[in-house]
Amino acid sequence: MLASFEAKDRSECAESFDTSRCLPSHKKIHKAEDPHICLDCGRTFRQKKHLNSHKRVHKEKEQHQGFPCGKTGRMRFTQSKEPNSRKKRPTGKKSCKCLECGKSFRSGNFNSHKRIHTGEKPYKCTECGKCFSAPGILTSHKRIHTGEKPYECLECGKSFSRSGALTLHNRMHKGEKPYQCLQCGKSFNQKVHLKSHERIHTGEEPFECTECGKTFHCSSTLTSHHRIHTGEKPFQCLQCGKHFSTSGGLHVHERSHTGEKPYKCLECGKSFRKCDHLTSHRRIHSGEKPYQCTRCGKSFSNSRSLTVHKRIHTGEKPHKCPECDKRFTDLRSLAHHKRLHTGEKPYECRTCGNSFSAKNSYVIHSRTHTGEKPYQCQECGKCFSDSGALRIHKRIHTGEKPFKCMECGMSFRTSGCLGIHKRIHTGEKPYTCHECRKTFRHNRSFRYHRRLHSGEKPYKCLECGKCYNDSSSLTYHNRIHTGEKPFKCIECGKSFKDVCSLTVHKRTHTGEKPYKCTECDKCFTNSGALTCHKRVHTGEKPYTCHECGKTFRYNCSLRYHRRLHSGETL
Repeated sequence: MLASFEAKDRSECAESFDTSRCLPSHKKIHKAEDPHICLDCGRTFRQKKHLNSHKRVHKEKEQHQGFPCGKTGRMRFTQSKEPNSRKKRPTGKKSCKCLECGKSFRSGNFNSHKRIHTGEKPYKCTECGKCFSAPGILTSHKRIHTGEKPYECLECGKSFSRSGALTLHNRMHKGEKPYQCLQCGKSFNQKVHLKSHERIHTGEEPFECTECGKTFHCSSTLTSHHRIHTGEKPFQCLQCGKHFSTSGGLHVHERSHTGEKPYKCLECGKSFRKCDHLTSHRRIHSGEKPYQCTRCGKSFSNSRSLTVHKRIHTGEKPHKCPECDKRFTDLRSLAHHKRLHTGEKPYECRTCGNSFSAKNSYVIHSRTHTGEKPYQCQECGKCFSDSGALRIHKRIHTGEKPFKCMECGMSFRTSGCLGIHKRIHTGEKPYTCHECRKTFRHNRSFRYHRRLHSGEKPYKCLECGKCYNDSSSLTYHNRIHTGEKPFKCIECGKSFKDVCSLTVHKRTHTGEKPYKCTECDKCFTNSGALTCHKRVHTGEKPYTCHECGKTFRYNCSLRYHRRLHSGETL
């Protein structure tokens, strides 16, 4: 008899009961029946005992409502001196133990817990069809559709759909962060945030994307990541209609309309729209770079920069241009690239009207008007208008040349210099002068050459008035007046006016002779010496004496010869 009763009872959801009177109450779950209504607030319940229990909330509220005293005006209470003097319910014994995980529960909570292991979700939302494992979760969920937020913060008036959310919110006012990391001491106002944080220390990333296999510390990050694949952007700005994949992204964007920048640096007073932007900014003052690359040891002030940097080692370029299929390591680079196709240049200089496709380029350009050079070299005191120029400059002092030519093994300080050097091997000279048809390997040489035809010399020395057709020639010339020799050889201490002279000089210590004559295989320390040597094979003598017409291979030979005409003592 008992066997057939259980089979009948489990027809809907496989749940079984000890007595027949439990079954009708349970069946109301599947029928979504809530026949017992609270006349005070309209809330409905499946069982009368739950309604009776709920009524005590209103009864206690009335008892603690209080009224003003006619004489003093002070609040008085009907049953107790304080509104929060409600008797605590007895905790009761945790009599039911879960055989799956060993946790203990009171009988009322045990059935809900079991569903975590079975995956059963018998409570279904009639609005959207979403299912839940407990009736309380369904009730909270329904408030998404109704917009009901019955839990109000007494401090700021903000309302919430769940009591738990109000409890967490209250900690913000109190500054309460009860969950502390034992590794680093950082505190959190939610246990789930502590658990996610602890995975940073353990390296655990249990949430895996089924699309690309990427793993994450917390489930919310995985949910946001999924939207990259689906293209879903459910959060819309009511001001401009722009959509976002996360609610946080929308909140930050909304501040672009309001101008709100709630996060202020106490060091310099600069304000930011996002908290993590302030955190990263503070590290400029502290010099802290807590994010280190395990491959090369390079450190960064924020995790995003480390993530982008790691792609240099892995070769990963996840962001693809839909126009030309070119790929990029980060979204910002892709956004800048897209403007090549659209021709968009949204950043306009108010001083000269020049427009730029990237904000960084605009900021650097604006400093040409202000003369601002905020980035200073700690070695020689030289200042620069952008951090990239300072980073490249530092390699002069360190001798670092990270870009190596696969053809000849020669190394360079910048990728641009390596690209230009490669044209020596390929013979490529993409810049052609329309005046004389002469070709050049790089744009800078081409620009200087054009000034020979136009006679333009825009760079003038303030000391002697001499003019030059390029800025580097003026900089080099200025050192004649100042006597400055900022480039020092670490081997012998000798100093030089320009970096090229230092580079050539270093080869006297290393014995390096990278410039080889293709005719006789003789090698030289610099390209100028090779050019002069080649004249031995070609017979070229480009230096002519205007007095007697005699020609010479080298300029120094001509200078020596001129002294014969001038009568100058040799």
